[in-house]
Amino acid sequence: MSLDIASIDTISEINMDYTATIFLRQRWTDERLCFDGNKSLSLDGRLVEMLWVPDTFIVDSKKSFLHDITVENRLIRIYPNGTVLYAIRITTTVACSMDLTKYPMDKQTCTLQLESWGYNINDVMFYWTRGNDSVRGLDTLRLAQYTVEDYFTSVSEAVYETGRYPKLVFHFELKRNIFYFILETYVPSILLVVLSWVSFWISQSSVPARICIGVTTVLTMTTLMMGARTSLPNANCFIKAIDVYLGICFSFIFGALLEYAVAHFLLAAVANSCNVTNSMNNIDPNTKSKGSISGKRERSKHSGWSSPMSVMKRLFCIFDCFHVKNPYHIDNYARYSFPLSFIIINVFYWVYYLYF
Repeated sequence: MSLDIASIDTISEINMDYTATIFLRQRWTDERLCFDGNKSLSLDGRLVEMLWVPDTFIVDSKKSFLHDITVENRLIRIYPNGTVLYAIRITTTVACSMDLTKYPMDKQTCTLQLESWGYNINDVMFYWTRGNDSVRGLDTLRLAQYTVEDYFTSVSEAVYETGRYPKLVFHFELKRNIFYFILETYVPSILLVVLSWVSFWISQSSVPARICIGVTTVLTMTTLMMGARTSLPNANCFIKAIDVYLGICFSFIFGALLEYAVAHFLLAAVANSCNVTNSMNNIDPNTKSKGSISGKRERSKHSGWSSPMSVMKRLFCIFDCFHVKNPYHIDNYARYSFPLSFIIINVFYWVYYLYF
């Protein structure tokens, strides 16, 4: 056998299959067809019904059809020594199990398996005509999202309950072109993360501006994440590389929104504490002295509560260590910590998925 790959029309991650048009050529020798002469005979394709032909089928084919415009695309050629050349043109959709863990930096290995349906290895044997050179057409093939990196052929046997049957397998490796996804997904998500950092340079008193940037970037990132999954199978439970990256970007954008919420809350807390301090300083000294005397009397009455109160004071002292005295410094820290951490995570991400 030998075959030419005329085209690979579609490769579907959702259905886990590919559709290809191939020219399948089979050669065998039938001594009953020997004749005198030195020229071959080309016969009408309709004469196939009158000859013995191998019962070859494509193992993982979901649907296939033989082209019949303007006539059935079949070729029968008989040589004087009884050798028969039988060629057909088929378009077939073949299942291909894909591992999308590294999508869109993944490589997929698909196969085209040819077996005998009814004749076992005692009746017929399958061979590739010229080994790896038996398959042609992939060197000049141009695919939309993939590049054919390697291909090879193999010969094996299929073992079933009814016996052992000959099998020929054609393996080809497809590498996905990532440039499309960089422009479509990665660059927009990076720009959204950078846009969320703009709020660090806006005054904390500008509440509408900072909230608008945070909410807008979060919603836009959510839409981008939903759009990136439209071409992927919903039932696939694997976490893909693109899901990891979009999750990282979403976390940074959401973190920038939370940063302002924390900074604004601490700013309000500091303002309230200053107001309380000022009000305490404005109290009449005589009132303070009276209060202190009455306080001493109260503490003497409730001396039994001294130990729980001391524990609470110690806890408050511990929490006070984490207190930010100037909330405006939070934005200053975020201006450096967010970009630096995002760059470090990007380095680990790309090194892991490209080289491991």
